[in-house]
Amino acid sequence: MITIAKLTIGEAARRRVLWVLVILALLAVGITTFGVATLIQGARDRGLGDLAIKFAVSQILIFIAFMFGFVLVMTAAFFGSPAIATDLESGVAQAMLARPLRRSSYLIGRWLGLAVVIVGYAVVAGFLAIFAVGAVSGYTPPDPIMPIAYLAGQAIVLLSLTVLLSTRLPPIAGGAIAVVAYGLAWMAGVLGKIGIALGTGALVGVGDALHYLLPTDALWQGVVFGLEPPLVRTLVGDTFAAQSPFYADAPPPITIVIWSVIWVTLVLALAVNQLRRREL
Repeated sequence: MITIAKLTIGEAARRRVLWVLVILALLAVGITTFGVATLIQGARDRGLGDLAIKFAVSQILIFIAFMFGFVLVMTAAFFGSPAIATDLESGVAQAMLARPLRRSSYLIGRWLGLAVVIVGYAVVAGFLAIFAVGAVSGYTPPDPIMPIAYLAGQAIVLLSLTVLLSTRLPPIAGGAIAVVAYGLAWMAGVLGKIGIALGTGALVGVGDALHYLLPTDALWQGVVFGLEPPLVRTLVGDTFAAQSPFYADAPPPITIVIWSVIWVTLVLALAVNQLRRREL
């Protein structure tokens, strides 16, 4: 399994798309840092205080995290969807599994290698963005590790889903289904918050159900909470703004975090089962 993981990491490193993503991340951090520095200078020239600037920077970071989270999800779908399907179509899997290699070790090794690449990308790009913005604004989140951990968790959840789909579907189909599922989960989370604001139990129920079917949106709340200064939660209180998908008054419950780990385990177990049933 470890050998397969190392081979997968090597394959990912040789793909040009990974280095393109790294370069784009560096460009995005550079542009964001310049933009934040320019906005802060303009705000100070207009006499805005440090509290208002801190609030504005925190919201910019949340928006950046939202965009970066989508990039991470797309990366997970791009790498995960062909992980098994391409090897099956090309005959590589048949050659590897003809050796004394269990199908479970092959699949988990593939998943583990891709998970290392995606988590590494999330950690490096995430910390770079947070501390670059902090250097020019003077604001860093209360707990910078939390939002990055939850962003990586989102990507791992979607990677696991795409690996499962990869055991049965062509790469393009599996990747498309995973990305659409991510979008639907996010939309359900938004509807759930609107349901809370309007007192509509049906919408709240839809949001809660999707948190368990695909826990990516529930993990997103941990990203937002980790990037907000406590001042924001004091100012927002019980207003309608509290129902925004870009606001969180608390991190995800520990039950959701535990369920996310169980969810990934169950999906990988199902993927192994599907691969064992697949004729090579």
